Amino acid sequence: MDFSSKLLAQAVDEMAQLPGIGKRTALRMVLHLLKQPKEQTLAMVRALENFRTQVIFCEQCHNLSDVALCEICASPKRDSTQLCVVEDIRDVMAIENTGQYQGKYHVLNGIISPIDGIGPQDLTIHSLIEKVKTGNIKEVIFALSATMEGDTTIFYINKQLQDYPVAVSTIARGIPVGDDLEYTDEVTLGRSILKRVPYADSL
Repeated sequence: MDFSSKLLAQAVDEMAQLPGIGKRTALRMVLHLLKQPKEQTLAMVRALENFRTQVIFCEQCHNLSDVALCEICASPKRDSTQLCVVEDIRDVMAIENTGQYQGKYHVLNGIISPIDGIGPQDLTIHSLIEKVKTGNIKEVIFALSATMEGDTTIFYINKQLQDYPVAVSTIARGIPVGDDLEYTDEVTLGRSILKRVPYADSL
């Protein structure tokens, strides 16, 4: 694709790096930004810059946060004995939108996927085990996508937890096999949390 401006070409190249965005779509988006008031476009650029440079991971659950301890971990209203294990922040948001869960979370920031070169050491599994070791956690709830990678991750972590007196459950399989959690409607997801089953019974 030939451009009359090197600046335009550079902007399109950068935009096209986003997932699901091809060169033509990137060009359309860049030209749209050009038509917007300059301050509006610059405000978006500043928001992205602030996000990239200032956002951090919660030191307790590994969720994205503006401060060392995210709002969920800092809330005294949440049940600290329940720990819901999810893949990333999108799953936290999906579950929170159901209003059916009042415990805390542990964000793995990925799932085990040998094809993608992601192993247990690349996730936050070690800190999850350390939390369970304290004895304060009574139940670990797996809320991972119903995929082969999700099931592999659950199986691996469950084996690490077998030596500790903690109940291990998984969300009910009202979630279609192969579906990502973030795309599941709130009613189905909420019911699957309420009707969670012991992990051993889900095999």
